[in-house]
Amino acid sequence: MKNDNILEMTEKSRLTADITLLMLKGAGYAAVFVLALWFVIAAVAFIGRILPEQSRETPDPINRSSLMIEVIEEAAHV
Repeated sequence: MKNDNILEMTEKSRLTADITLLMLKGAGYAAVFVLALWFVIAAVAFIGRILPEQSRETPDPINRSSLMIEVIEEAAHV
Protein backbone atom coordinates (compact mmCIF):
# COMPACT_ATOMS: atom_id res chain seq x y z
CA MET A 1 0.00 0.00 0.00
CA LYS A 2 1.29 3.42 -0.98
CA ASN A 3 1.61 5.99 1.81
CA ASP A 4 1.54 9.58 0.42
CA ASN A 5 0.74 11.14 3.77
CA ILE A 6 4.24 12.13 4.84
CA LEU A 7 2.98 14.89 7.13
CA GLU A 8 0.53 12.48 8.82
CA MET A 9 -2.41 14.84 8.34
CA THR A 10 -6.06 13.82 8.52
CA GLU A 11 -8.18 13.87 5.37
CA LYS A 12 -10.06 16.96 6.58
CA SER A 13 -6.87 18.93 7.23
CA ARG A 14 -5.43 17.89 3.85
CA LEU A 15 -8.62 19.06 2.14
CA THR A 16 -8.47 22.36 4.05
CA ALA A 17 -4.84 22.84 3.05
CA ASP A 18 -5.59 22.10 -0.61
CA ILE A 19 -8.50 24.56 -0.68
CA THR A 20 -6.41 27.23 1.04
CA LEU A 21 -3.59 26.73 -1.45
CA LEU A 22 -5.99 27.03 -4.39
CA MET A 23 -7.52 30.24 -2.98
CA LEU A 24 -4.07 31.76 -2.43
CA LYS A 25 -3.07 30.77 -5.97
CA GLY A 26 -6.19 32.50 -7.37
CA ALA A 27 -5.50 35.59 -5.27
CA GLY A 28 -1.95 35.65 -6.63
CA TYR A 29 -3.21 35.49 -10.22
CA ALA A 30 -5.66 38.33 -9.48
CA ALA A 31 -2.88 40.42 -7.92
CA VAL A 32 -0.66 39.92 -10.96
CA PHE A 33 -3.51 40.94 -13.28
CA VAL A 34 -4.36 44.06 -11.26
CA LEU A 35 -0.69 45.12 -11.04
CA ALA A 36 -0.19 44.60 -14.77
CA LEU A 37 -3.27 46.70 -15.50
CA TRP A 38 -2.04 49.40 -13.12
CA PHE A 39 1.37 49.47 -14.81
CA VAL A 40 -0.25 49.89 -18.24
CA ILE A 41 -2.38 52.79 -16.98
CA ALA A 42 0.64 54.36 -15.26
CA ALA A 43 2.69 54.07 -18.48
CA VAL A 44 -0.02 55.78 -20.53
CA ALA A 45 -0.29 58.55 -17.92
CA PHE A 46 3.49 58.98 -17.90
CA ILE A 47 3.62 59.24 -21.68
CA GLY A 48 0.80 61.80 -21.53
CA ARG A 49 2.76 63.90 -19.03
CA ILE A 50 5.98 63.94 -21.07
CA LEU A 51 4.23 65.15 -24.24
CA PRO A 52 4.78 68.82 -25.06
CA GLU A 53 2.21 71.36 -23.89
CA GLN A 54 1.20 72.21 -27.48
CA SER A 55 -0.08 68.68 -28.04
CA ARG A 56 -2.57 69.15 -25.21
CA GLU A 57 -3.93 72.39 -26.67
CA THR A 58 -4.48 71.21 -30.24
CA PRO A 59 -8.06 70.57 -31.38
CA ASP A 60 -9.42 67.09 -31.85
CA PRO A 61 -8.39 65.72 -35.29
CA ILE A 62 -11.92 64.35 -35.78
CA ASN A 63 -14.31 67.24 -36.22
CA ARG A 64 -17.42 65.73 -34.67
CA SER A 65 -19.48 68.89 -35.21
CA SER A 66 -19.42 68.31 -38.97
CA LEU A 67 -20.85 64.81 -38.60
CA MET A 68 -24.49 65.78 -38.82
CA ILE A 69 -27.24 63.48 -39.99
CA GLU A 70 -29.45 65.01 -42.66
CA VAL A 71 -33.13 64.39 -42.06
CA ILE A 72 -35.35 63.87 -45.07
CA GLU A 73 -38.42 66.12 -44.83
CA GLU A 74 -40.84 63.49 -46.17
CA ALA A 75 -39.81 60.85 -43.66
CA ALA A 76 -40.07 63.33 -40.81
CA HIS A 77 -43.75 64.14 -41.52
CA VAL A 78 -44.94 60.52 -41.66
